[in-house]
Amino acid sequence: MEINAVFEGGGVKGIALAGAVEATERAGRTFGRVAGTSSGSIIASLLAAGYSGEAMSRVIRRTPFTSFLTRGALYNTAFVGPALRVLLKKGLYSGQALEAWIRGLLLEQGVVTFRDLPRGKLRVITSDITNGRIVVLPDDLVLYGIEPASFEVAKAVRMSCSIPYFFDPVILRLAGEAARGKSFSGQLVYMVDGGVLSNFPLWLFDEKKDGFQSPEHRTPTIGYQLIGKTAPQPHHITGPFSMLEAMVETMLSAHDERYIETDKFVRTVKIPTLGISTTEFHITQTQTDALYKAGIAAGEEFFANYRPAPPSYTRRAPLHPAGPRQ
Repeated sequence: MEINAVFEGGGVKGIALAGAVEATERAGRTFGRVAGTSSGSIIASLLAAGYSGEAMSRVIRRTPFTSFLTRGALYNTAFVGPALRVLLKKGLYSGQALEAWIRGLLLEQGVVTFRDLPRGKLRVITSDITNGRIVVLPDDLVLYGIEPASFEVAKAVRMSCSIPYFFDPVILRLAGEAARGKSFSGQLVYMVDGGVLSNFPLWLFDEKKDGFQSPEHRTPTIGYQLIGKTAPQPHHITGPFSMLEAMVETMLSAHDERYIETDKFVRTVKIPTLGISTTEFHITQTQTDALYKAGIAAGEEFFANYRPAPPSYTRRAPLHPAGPRQ
């Protein structure tokens, strides 16, 4: 049975998503269209490129996430260095190492740009903080004068993963008609983590076609959500950077808490994240394995009980209602 899938963002907690994907495939499900925010976009892009859940899990579990925390030697100077980097670059770390890692994995499957994927196969969420809007890649690139199919997938994933102040924002320059009449600075658009505006875009594949909503003729969409209620951890604020980290962590996770508490959807795999925070890049191997196993367990439990919604039809009202019978 084919499903569409939407993966929530969660920084290093995305390890658990890889486990849930593996459990999904063990349950006999295959993935059609996929979408994700932040670390969820990493999972979605690897699935779109052809990685199996098992292969993806193997790659992610052996990757030291501290390798993504790169910056020049100048910015490693105690206290002054990080502050100077945030002032000049708008992030503690560059994000280039993360982009290079994704690029290498995708290249192994022959994927560089969105043109190398089936049309509509992958959607990536990022946040345009210059204009204050959600951006769905690649399609929304036309708003910026950029040809969607020619855009690099690894760059899109990096944009979605650019946690504010933690990683540098990705700067797009408007092109063509979108840039006409604007100054150079006015042509620059800053993109950051998609979770700022939509961390769990379960709405992406909810469509009606030809006026009908017909579940049995439509591929069901399953959401994969990271929930952190199992072991909440207070933030220990000792200075400006620990305060900044606490603010970002709260911004990326707290806006989903109400949804988690009231969620009635039967199409969401809820994966406990064991109290591990979004930016805990110095995660231990024990924690990595625990997250992966949590994803496996959540996926197995969900698909053991999952039943697609029964058929139903919703018809739009006709544009020209018939008059009274003669």
